[in-house]
Amino acid sequence: MRWLPMAILAAACASACALAYPRAAAPTPSAAQRWAPAGIASDEYESSPTFSPDGREFYFMRSDRNFAQWRILQSRCTADGWSPPQPPGFAAARPGLDADPFVSADGKRVYFVSARHDPKGEDLDIYYAEREADGWGEPVRMPKPVNSPASELLPRALADGRLLFGSARAGGFGRGDIYIAAPQRDGSWRVRNFGAPVSSAANEYEAELSRNGRELVAVIDRGDRSHLYRYRLENGRWRELGKVAARADVFQVSPLLSPRGDRLLFAQADGARSGEFFVIDLKPGADQRWPPDCAAAR
Repeated sequence: MRWLPMAILAAACASACALAYPRAAAPTPSAAQRWAPAGIASDEYESSPTFSPDGREFYFMRSDRNFAQWRILQSRCTADGWSPPQPPGFAAARPGLDADPFVSADGKRVYFVSARHDPKGEDLDIYYAEREADGWGEPVRMPKPVNSPASELLPRALADGRLLFGSARAGGFGRGDIYIAAPQRDGSWRVRNFGAPVSSAANEYEAELSRNGRELVAVIDRGDRSHLYRYRLENGRWRELGKVAARADVFQVSPLLSPRGDRLLFAQADGARSGEFFVIDLKPGADQRWPPDCAAAR
């Protein structure tokens, strides 16, 4: 599935939903396991997961069954488990404008994309909100060249202050590429294409980088739906390791690596349940305590 501006995503979903709910093809075996906590999973489409550093706050995106009308929701770990999801303070007043939340590793900022500035509701730009004593502050739209006339997707704040994201802006290698933005001393930003082999003539539009900077997972549409591809930094160069072992008959989106980079949480279609989160081990001996277990946290 290609990620498209909001105004035309509904039309694109006509084909995507056919892929999400195949009638003839049998599902491809997968090593991924469903992660569907009570109160989080629903008959709609959950994606774009992110946790606070202590694992007690969970932010995600919920869409309708046609993968439209996005909204960001927040759940907290309580004595009764994950609380009923509610819009966080920075969320837009109506659905269809906000997507792709991400809480920074220090928990002080939440990044997301929004079309709240666009009267047509089509251009997704990167915003952030600062954590304050009583919740999240007012959202701030990031400047150019981080944002562009094209849509930006799945922002990921790195420990060194840089920002990783996908964009279909002009001048790329293909329909969409992965970019990285670095803050400058004068307050401006410098943006560069992440480069080959991650960016290519295909459509790369989401990426997740491990905390040690050596593992990367990208969402790429190479003409057969969007799937998850792994990369590893070896001797200063990125090497593709192949696809994550998810279903081949549906698309996957919104990868999130564990702090150790040994497990991956992502979203994919799940039949009558619409879209759910799935988790998969990327390395032997992966830490099974992640994603955070609200019951264990209590």
